[in-house]
Amino acid sequence: MKTFRTSNSIVTICTTAATIIALAGFSGVAWGDEIKLMLSGDHEVPAVKTAAAGGGTLMVNADMSVSGGVTTTGVAGTMAHIHQGAAGANGPVIIPLTKSGDNGWVVPANAKLNEAQYKAYKAGELYINVHSAEHKGGEIRGQLK
Repeated sequence: MKTFRTSNSIVTICTTAATIIALAGFSGVAWGDEIKLMLSGDHEVPAVKTAAAGGGTLMVNADMSVSGGVTTTGVAGTMAHIHQGAAGANGPVIIPLTKSGDNGWVVPANAKLNEAQYKAYKAGELYINVHSAEHKGGEIRGQLK
């Protein structure tokens, strides 16, 4: 009987320790949303007739951090941003993207939304657009949803 109690206690201690270690491993993970983006001139406000297009992936995490980027074709992008604005409306820049190669734009390291911006994201009111010399207000756009 004493041997059974001792081995049962060891099993309980090992199980508890394994659970604590597993939970500690996940404590720094910022779970979030992976957003697949398609950018086109049709989504710009006003719409732009263009052969340019773009696509990419962003991560918006529960801690409000943002990462990822987009790649474009058919446009000589001069700048790109994440803006706050509902579909069909323009809005202010909240995160400027960094040029990455000839056709790429990435979210800078440590980019983070504030509470109001995160709430707007959850409501589908953030978008990315890529600007060009010909279309200074934006040539292609994609809503984060």
